Amino acid sequence: MIDFVFLGFIGFVLALGLRRPYLWVLLYVYIDILAPQLIGYGVIQSVPVSLVAFGAAFTGWVLFDRKEGARFTFRQFLMLALLLYCAFTLQFADFPENAATKWDWVWKALVFAIFLPLTITTRARIEALALTMVLAVGMIVISTGMKTVLGGGGYGSLKFFVKDNSGIYESSTLATVAIALIPVIAWFTRFGTIIKPHWTVTTFAVLLCFACLMIPIGTEARTGLVCIAALGVFLLRYTEKRLIFVAAAGVLGLIALPFLPQSYYERMATIAQPGGDESASTRMQVWAWTIDYASERPLGGGFDSYRSNSFTYKLPVREEVGNTTTTEYREVTDEARAFHSAFFELLGEQGYPGLIIWLLLHGLGIYQMEKTYRRWRGKTEESEAWISPLAAALQIASLIYLVGATFQGIAYQPVMLMIVGLQIGLYSYVTRLDSAQELAGRDLVADRASNRTRRAPRGRENASKAAGAVTI
Repeated sequence: MIDFVFLGFIGFVLALGLRRPYLWVLLYVYIDILAPQLIGYGVIQSVPVSLVAFGAAFTGWVLFDRKEGARFTFRQFLMLALLLYCAFTLQFADFPENAATKWDWVWKALVFAIFLPLTITTRARIEALALTMVLAVGMIVISTGMKTVLGGGGYGSLKFFVKDNSGIYESSTLATVAIALIPVIAWFTRFGTIIKPHWTVTTFAVLLCFACLMIPIGTEARTGLVCIAALGVFLLRYTEKRLIFVAAAGVLGLIALPFLPQSYYERMATIAQPGGDESASTRMQVWAWTIDYASERPLGGGFDSYRSNSFTYKLPVREEVGNTTTTEYREVTDEARAFHSAFFELLGEQGYPGLIIWLLLHGLGIYQMEKTYRRWRGKTEESEAWISPLAAALQIASLIYLVGATFQGIAYQPVMLMIVGLQIGLYSYVTRLDSAQELAGRDLVADRASNRTRRAPRGRENASKAAGAVTI
């Protein structure tokens, strides 16, 4: 039954897109995030819904979109350069078959992220894209948050819509994305036009933000806790009463403590003592190995090059016998361990060229959002007041992503690449507004100068007449 519900909805949006082709772009975003073809059990698994949606989105833009304001930006060029460089390293990858498997979804995510900004040319489209992303992720977050509240959480045991522990359905990735979208969710409570601000919207947004905060607890993802802390720090900049904000955050944290399971405390405790946790210790060993690997292979080893790593290290193992705790150091040998960091993922797979391109892509986005925030801050007109807060929300989303990406191999995460596309679309939009306002200002100055020129002879003539009258 659920297969036909999804197929019916997808067919309905495809039909609506005949009049509004941009809806096909939003349909692909919805499918790419939620992956309904993985949720269903029957016929939908045999229908290439993702391919159909992307084909419709691209065809609709080429044939029917007016393309006013669409332009290819430098950040899109960076994504194109990263795409081509990934294709280049694919040719000499250490593990060709594994590299080809990862390439199969990476190129699609990059191509859509490059294409997406070309379709975002108006405020309505920018808002529609942000809303679709929030609601698509929200479907996963709400379900997961409810299971957490009802006691169904736990590391590796929390059930999502699908059994596939990859993409956004990987616990740490979902935690990072959920926390990153909280500022965007809050933006809709004040500036939304598709769904206008109302107490019902605010209530839903508050509950959705609460569900987002439940994800790190339900999944017991340590990265999620770090992202929550980062969100609190970043929000301090936009909070006028910082002391009250910090105090309120502390009180909420204390209130939440009694409701957290003991397993959550034990897992979060390993953040302060990474050397005592095998997972954290392995990550540091992998990072050290990657630096050595990049010194020998500065151009990278292609996708999944981590499979060639192998190392031995000593891990402290604590044993409690009665009231006595003993610590014994045991040698642990690991091999083919994932990078567990987007930064080292780029370094190991694409080498220094790929890492530099990726850092430029995200660093430039943070700069552009900062520039946009400052340029449009303080605007009160309804047509302009929304810009600065959205820029701030998207900047925070990028910063939280980079914090989370420090501990996860999510360099090509599709949702975050969509946020990159959203940033590019917003920056292009405000750049056009600036150009239009500058041109209008020049025209106004020119009109005033022309009026002064036309009035000058009359003024001199009147002055001469007045002088003549005086002299007579």
